[in-house]
Amino acid sequence: MYETEFSGGIAILYLVVIVVTIAGMWRVFQKAGRKGWEAIIPIYNLFIIQKIIGKPWYWVILMMIPYIGIIWTIWSTNLMSKSFGKSEGFTIGMIILPFIFYPILGFGKAQYQGAMGSKDMDMDPSTNSGQGMAENSSWPSDDNADMNDRRDEIDNG
Repeated sequence: MYETEFSGGIAILYLVVIVVTIAGMWRVFQKAGRKGWEAIIPIYNLFIIQKIIGKPWYWVILMMIPYIGIIWTIWSTNLMSKSFGKSEGFTIGMIILPFIFYPILGFGKAQYQGAMGSKDMDMDPSTNSGQGMAENSSWPSDDNADMNDRRDEIDNG
């Protein structure tokens, strides 16, 4: 009898932890200018995180490699916290206690400061203009005019 009550309580606690983490991630995505529902779609949310932090899409594939994928996962988490002006200590919290630190990031005062992983991002926080994704990232562009301008630059050398 006690085992059933105990396991039911654990299940409820687990459900609460999941809901709180999802709510925090949902809000983090919204702060970064994305739709909140993108945070709850497995794998797709990893692609969106790469866009938020300014890294190429293939980092998701690198994250899937057994054992060494943890490097890219930790690096992405660090860039996510830095994109909101947080430190490496906050990154450790996001890795170890995501159900506490994602809600802090999402519902706290932290503001999205732009993609910290983009190539042309000024890494000095005192001069950071707070702009979003770098235009020259490795993500495909939806704008054909931009692609034509790049072709012209190459042709005119």
